[in-house]
Order: sequence, then C-alpha cells, then structure tokens
Amino acid sequence: MSKPDELLVDVATLVESEHSNQMSLTVVAGGAVITGRLAPEAVWRQRVSEVLADSPRLSDFSAVFTATTREVGPPTHLHFHVARILQGTVGIPETGGMYRVAINDVSAWTMGDFSYSDD
Repeated sequence: MSKPDELLVDVATLVESEHSNQMSLTVVAGGAVITGRLAPEAVWRQRVSEVLADSPRLSDFSAVFTATTREVGPPTHLHFHVARILQGTVGIPETGGMYRVAINDVSAWTMGDFSYSDD
C-alpha cells in the first residue's frame, strides 16, 4: 500500500476543518483525471443523501450516507462535488457529479480545475 502524499492530506485536512467547498483540485486516480471542487466529508455525505432521498428507486440508500460519522485522524479520502471525469475534450457528467477518491489512489494532482469550452 502506498503512503499518501502528505501535502495532499494537508489540503484535505484544511478543507475538513474550514468546512469550505471552494477548493478546486484536479487529480489522477486509477488513470482517470477528475477535476472539481472539494467538500468536507459531512457536506458531501449530506448532499449525496439528499439526491438519493429524492429518487423513488434509490431513497432506501439515503440513510447510509448520513448514518456514519467520520473517523478521527487525517482524511483518507477526497470528496468532490461539481466534479467531472475528463475524457478527451469532454467532462462527464457535463453538470458535475459527486465523487469520493481515496487519497492513496492519487498518483498526481494540481490545484485548480479544468474547464472546456466549444470556442
């Protein structure tokens, strides 16, 4: 198992402590490029729970995301919202999604997010 990047853990810790959702980040994990904004885990879980609760077929899963609490210690995952997986010149989904990425799986990262336009 690889050792997590200490600087990336520090960024995630600051996002958690400040409860900010404005930190833009782009990571490479498992060969995929994911770009978007980080959110504190509690905020991310609440938003995923709300989306699931609004779905007639998936509402039973909603409670899973609000029932558990974060473990004490440094963050082990990044929680993206308004995020896209980049594939060529396309970001999937176009409107942004909710992604949870293990910090140990991040092989490269940079501050900021990437946006594409049809110019």
